[in-house]
Amino acid sequence: MSLPTPATVPLSRLHQIFAQWVVHRPDAPALSDGMRTLTYADLDRAVKGTADRLRALGVRPGDRVVLVAENCVALCVSVLAVSTLDAWSATVNARVSTREIATFLDHSGARRALYFDQVSPEAGTHADHAGAVSQDFPLIGSVRIGPLVETDPEPVYSAAEDQVAALVYTSGTTGAAKAVMLTHRNLMFVAENSLRMRRLVPEDVVYGVLPLSHVYGISSLLSATLLSGAHLILAPRFRVEDMACSLAEDAVSVLHGVPAMYARLVDWAERQPEAFRTPALRVAQAGGSPLTASVKAGFERLFGIPLQNGYGMTETSPSICQTRLDAPRSDCSVGPPIPGIEVMLHDATTPEGAGPEESVGELCVRGPNVMKGYYRSEEATRSAFLRDGWLRTGDLARIAGDGAVTIVGRAKEMIIRSGFNVYPVEVEQALNAYPDVIQSAVVGREIDGNEEVIAFIEAVDGDTISMDALNAHLRENLSPYKVPSRIVVVPHLPAAPTGKILKGELRRLASDLNAPE
Repeated sequence: MSLPTPATVPLSRLHQIFAQWVVHRPDAPALSDGMRTLTYADLDRAVKGTADRLRALGVRPGDRVVLVAENCVALCVSVLAVSTLDAWSATVNARVSTREIATFLDHSGARRALYFDQVSPEAGTHADHAGAVSQDFPLIGSVRIGPLVETDPEPVYSAAEDQVAALVYTSGTTGAAKAVMLTHRNLMFVAENSLRMRRLVPEDVVYGVLPLSHVYGISSLLSATLLSGAHLILAPRFRVEDMACSLAEDAVSVLHGVPAMYARLVDWAERQPEAFRTPALRVAQAGGSPLTASVKAGFERLFGIPLQNGYGMTETSPSICQTRLDAPRSDCSVGPPIPGIEVMLHDATTPEGAGPEESVGELCVRGPNVMKGYYRSEEATRSAFLRDGWLRTGDLARIAGDGAVTIVGRAKEMIIRSGFNVYPVEVEQALNAYPDVIQSAVVGREIDGNEEVIAFIEAVDGDTISMDALNAHLRENLSPYKVPSRIVVVPHLPAAPTGKILKGELRRLASDLNAPE
């Protein structure tokens, strides 16, 4: 008997993505997290039971439900159960502050908040603060439930492209955090793309450490894996030893991570080659921050497979571009746009004497992946779009003749030094190519009507790095105006739970360098 393909199954809601596998692979593992494993039949019962429990707790269609958690089976079940009720889930990472949790609860107008303290001590702390009480849920154990709040439900729409499935709060690195409204169609479109582009099959085992509080975790990890009938292994936090162990012992075939994770995995494998095994790995996907040539080359040398690259943003659910399995790249391009969407460069400029492939402009995108808008912020929504549905990404890019996109930096992060444009990514690529640098981040600092380039680096052996040799390397590989005025060694670059470098914090650190000691 041949199994039905996702393309032949009409879906209008996120929780329907695994329905075919309940029939065709009921005893196959769907989700596991170290505490429990659910088969596809178990998952079906757990989602229905959790939906019944939430309904009894007063959750109605159009309500918002905040889920304070780290990656675990219970969180995945709850996201799908909220979809069953036509409510909106808003997953937030338990490691954010109590103040931020309160802001999310207030802004979303959440009917209920759920706290998953089985996997996250921080979730327990937030639950204590909220006066949440424990309740047992079918097949997923105890969850802390916050008080019922009188709030107005949002309208419910039958069409998948109109009905919101999830609120995803952005990191707020450029100001106050915004709540991105993603529809069921947004998330399922990206899940379908991920399935096809990474050729996911029921036999795959996917390692899921990227947080479900970020849209990548919801669409490309959870939804794509369940849509394919594969097995998702959930990890609440990144520990390189845990990832290496799972690669060796759990037959992980598909790995997702940010470049910083891959850099640490390569470093671990080089230090412990006797423990390094990847018997089943066939796809490794990077995203979330710029991939550097040194990380890509180091991974491919050790693992023997291409390190795929991609690019997206919360507002696009998140995928915009991805490299192709059948056309591996030697550069760090993020690849062509995913099928079914359009991209263009807005206000592009071409350096004098250069060809069209050297034009740089703000990347804009439109298609089924683009958000419905920002919740309770019509003005921010309007400013995010050009005419005719084009979403502004805020990222500067070049588009090659073969359609491959190269991200050169954030429009707001571009450094203008003595009248010359400096794109931080270009400087970071040069820094990361130096053998003693694990990863780097570059920001601008204003000085006397000009800007200077400040670099922060993580060194392989802590503070032991020759700055003279590093600067000589940079002078060989960068134009003089791109060479950093100052290089600061830090133990770890500040990062969000997704692994994304928090450049706002680095800009504050750079500003403090001016302060007298």
